[in-house]
Amino acid sequence: MSLSLPLAAREVIPTTSLWSILVAGGPLVIPIVVCSFALVLVVFERLLMLRRSRIAPRLFIERFLLQISEGALDRHSALELCEENSSLAAGVFAAAVRRWGKPAVEVEQAVLDEGERAANSMRRFLRVINGVSTVCPLFGLLGTVWGMIVSFNEIAGSSAMGRPELLAAGIGTALMSTAAGLCVAIPALILYLYFIGRVDALVMELDRYGQELVHLISAEALEDRRNRPARPNRAKKAA
Repeated sequence: MSLSLPLAAREVIPTTSLWSILVAGGPLVIPIVVCSFALVLVVFERLLMLRRSRIAPRLFIERFLLQISEGALDRHSALELCEENSSLAAGVFAAAVRRWGKPAVEVEQAVLDEGERAANSMRRFLRVINGVSTVCPLFGLLGTVWGMIVSFNEIAGSSAMGRPELLAAGIGTALMSTAAGLCVAIPALILYLYFIGRVDALVMELDRYGQELVHLISAEALEDRRNRPARPNRAKKAA
């Protein structure tokens, strides 16, 4: 028994390439393709720039806060350590260290200002992704409307009146642009929501670490540490 399709079935199921589908969608598919390339570039760039090692490396943060709490770092050495690290968390810490010994309100304000700059850096190009998710369906809809207008005009001005198969073919071709726009817009919207959530989580994490540093280097914290009674030596207590 032969597994090959009969000739009639092969004629019903035509095979077309991706390029022919895009060409059939009309000229408004071109901006959709351009938007898809821009989306790919921005997504790869944001994936690289929003790595934890670049934003908030945990090893650096934990060691820095531990050394500050134990008094192993003074203002100068702490600032040098922050400047040697290129992460955004180090920038927030450096802004706080420059207010070392100042009232907690001033140190906290420095943390908030630098944290806002870090948040703006992390949100860079995210509007492009949001714009792609918004504009591509509009391009697709416009291409469909334009294609249907052209299709109806061709059918009305020819001898094809009363042949619904020609009308269906024209509408199917016009809908290609809408399908192309949605195929780009849906992943763009999903990626935009993912990046927004990731940025918000990283901003909250930077703010939490910054507040911990404020409670260690502000004037109130340093005064409280000086007035705190020293812990008795266990060896002397045992003797």
